[in-house]
Amino acid sequence: MKQRKLEILLEKVRGFDSPDVTLEQYPTPALLAAELLHFAYMKGDLTDTVYDLGCGTGMLAIGAKILGAERVIGFDSDPAALKIAKENAERLGVEVEFECMDVRQVRGHAHTVVMNPPFGAQVKGSDRPFLKTALKVGDVTYSIHNSGSLAFIKKFIEPAIITEWYNTGFPIKRTFKFHKKDVERIEVEIYRIIKENDQGE
Repeated sequence: MKQRKLEILLEKVRGFDSPDVTLEQYPTPALLAAELLHFAYMKGDLTDTVYDLGCGTGMLAIGAKILGAERVIGFDSDPAALKIAKENAERLGVEVEFECMDVRQVRGHAHTVVMNPPFGAQVKGSDRPFLKTALKVGDVTYSIHNSGSLAFIKKFIEPAIITEWYNTGFPIKRTFKFHKKDVERIEVEIYRIIKENDQGE
């Protein structure tokens, strides 16, 4: 499936009714979600089990399933977001499992983890539990972070390694009172991370 077609489908995914600023509940824009997922798809990483950590209303999880992932599980600590996520999956006609739990409690194994973790703008370090869990449960991780995060992520994930990364834009719609513009575009980076013992793949 072409990236643009996926983006059009993902535009049907409904966002949060009452986003929580402390959880940095910004919906992943369809454009950015399609970009990350198409990247993973082209690398052959969306064929097996996929976990979406901090899945919110299901944007990345649903997209992974549309692109052919065998089994997709979305994890989030917000039951209200998961209720919308289930409705979104039904609306798009895909079967995705959703689990309500803190990211630190996630267990099991996925070939691929996709995630748009909190950037730590409201609660410093809130992206770290996501990275730790992703490295524990997944062989390959695709993650979105603030621009300028490369040095920190490289050090934090050792001995895992970044195989590829690039800059892109994240258009954030006015969501909270402190937002001054209707849409603010921030620079972000998308990373592909693999565990050290998977480097031969």
